[in-house]
Amino acid sequence: MQTKQHTYPSCPFKPEELLGRDPITLNSENTFRTITGHTVLITGAAGTIGRELALQICACRPAKVILLDQSETALHDLDLFLRQKFPQTDLHCCMGNITDALRMSELFSSMRIQIVFHAAAYKHVPFMELHPYEAIKTNILGTEIIADLAVSYRVEKFVYISTDKAIRPASVMGATKRFAEIYLQYLSSEYPDPTRFVITRFGNVLGSNGSFLIRFARQIQEGGPVTVTHPEAERYMMTATEACQLVLEAAASSKGGEIFSFDMGQPVRIVDIARRLILLSGLKPDTEVEIQFTGLRQGEKLTEEPAIDPAASKEQSGKLKSIPFAPRTGGCLLQRMSELQKALDSGQPERMVAVLKAAIPEYISANSPFTKLDKAPSEQTT
Repeated sequence: MQTKQHTYPSCPFKPEELLGRDPITLNSENTFRTITGHTVLITGAAGTIGRELALQICACRPAKVILLDQSETALHDLDLFLRQKFPQTDLHCCMGNITDALRMSELFSSMRIQIVFHAAAYKHVPFMELHPYEAIKTNILGTEIIADLAVSYRVEKFVYISTDKAIRPASVMGATKRFAEIYLQYLSSEYPDPTRFVITRFGNVLGSNGSFLIRFARQIQEGGPVTVTHPEAERYMMTATEACQLVLEAAASSKGGEIFSFDMGQPVRIVDIARRLILLSGLKPDTEVEIQFTGLRQGEKLTEEPAIDPAASKEQSGKLKSIPFAPRTGGCLLQRMSELQKALDSGQPERMVAVLKAAIPEYISANSPFTKLDKAPSEQTT
């Protein structure tokens, strides 16, 4: 089955034109066999990744697809779109918040879910630096609720959509995604049967909701200026189609207890993407459309690190790489989870972030008011 490339209605450019490399395409036969005849839950289904996952999964003739999101309009639009495109699919669109434990329990008890793709999360780095309560509640405690239910209801496979920003995090968002990864590794070691936990990590998704690509396109349309944070800022880039291929192939090939990523090539300078977009618009950068540098925002690194250590990874197929979960002990982690809940109850952002830093020693804030909570290098433990 050939994977179809999808364009983004809010962006006039094809994201794959801006990668600086050839798009990655995987053989989808394994995915088809994994999804066909199974009941699948996608959380965060109305987001960019969730929507693309829904499209690819519905094409694989699943027994049932449950799409969960708290965004009414976006979920309603997705429901109408998929029912027209896949009229034979048993589709259930459910409004709900992953932090609502009772609602999530009712969902799992009634649907006999076999595979979970957990994409629901808050993702915007500078914005979550201002809202650690929401980032922790959704990205960590919401993941805990969904993952615990997956174990309780004997879900076959749980695939978590993470990010390269979880590697030595410099932001609240990255730290919450890393904490959730650690919790899933704990569950994997404590409850190895039957739920198999898989983590996928990837870089920035070009053309995703709220991404700089959409902002650049709008700024060019308005005549500029195009605002870039830093002339040397660079990111690993993927398209939504590539990201979902990664997620689905990981679900198909993993036996559990692994972290997957693509070899995404070299990171791309964001200013180079801005210049390419201006040229694709038939205009000249710096003369017809100005580029302005505004400075790195809260929580942002100048460059990201590879999603997994290339030296420690093994090749699965094509550019797909994996590493096994690290062994985890549960006592300290469960204590940190309890401390996080108490910190949330306190309403004090610094207390919340302090718990994250205690749980993730490599979490060092960048361009953030939480930098003052970081230990001096001589105080850090390895």
